[in-house]
Amino acid sequence: MPGAIVEQARAKINLALHVLGRRADGYHELDSAVAFADVGDVLHLEPAQATSLTIHGPFAAGLSADAGNLVLKAAAALVQCAPVGPVRIVLEKNLPVASGIGGGSADAAAALRGLMRLNDIRLAPDQLVKLALSLGADVPVCLQQGFCRMTGIGETITPMDGLPARFIVLANPLAACSTQAVFAALGLRAGERFAEPLDPQQPASWRNDLQEPAVRALPVIADVLAALTQERGLSDIRMSGSGATCFGLAASRPVADAAAARLSAQNPQWWVRAASLS
Repeated sequence: MPGAIVEQARAKINLALHVLGRRADGYHELDSAVAFADVGDVLHLEPAQATSLTIHGPFAAGLSADAGNLVLKAAAALVQCAPVGPVRIVLEKNLPVASGIGGGSADAAAALRGLMRLNDIRLAPDQLVKLALSLGADVPVCLQQGFCRMTGIGETITPMDGLPARFIVLANPLAACSTQAVFAALGLRAGERFAEPLDPQQPASWRNDLQEPAVRALPVIADVLAALTQERGLSDIRMSGSGATCFGLAASRPVADAAAARLSAQNPQWWVRAASLS
């Protein structure tokens, strides 16, 4: 058993998020192109006498380290599937909370990966997906951290080739955006169809169907989108997930770095990062 390990919980970016409709059971059926940025939270795990969670970092405030945290929920869920020894987990929280870029889901997935490494656990792929899905719709995709297509309610993941760009600028106004409120604002009834699936070969046609209801719920998102649109060298300006993080794609890292620097200077109250995608 390793003495201590580190797991990266990289930011999940919905390059496209098409809402196909709402199923009869109330769940929304999605079709999303997902990539991962090289910014995110970090989990440190090591064997201990008792399982514990400590949270620090720029966005630790307001997060609870009790049994309701998704990291500890992931640990508890894995215990039901395989022998897991007690562990001390330290979560470095670098991503804004409720920001549409994975956050807690990425942390839960990192906890599962780390605990499986630490305890030399191997689960069948379908068992692991079922376990991850029990923690949240975005947890299965966050387990793999690679460019893919996510369909259903998040349980069907297919690797994709041909990222539309390798670099990105992320901007969040540091205003939390409720996923539940945004889906409610979309206003779909159970059984109602809404949109067509995305075309993997036509990134120019990709969109985020949650962007408009999110802007209605949190108008500052429109300001972030406008600021990104005004930046030289950025394209495919959209919101990720249910918001409020927005992004623009860049052809090179220097272009992304320069745009992020200007956005930060003009909007010092925002969280802005340049990143690479995979």
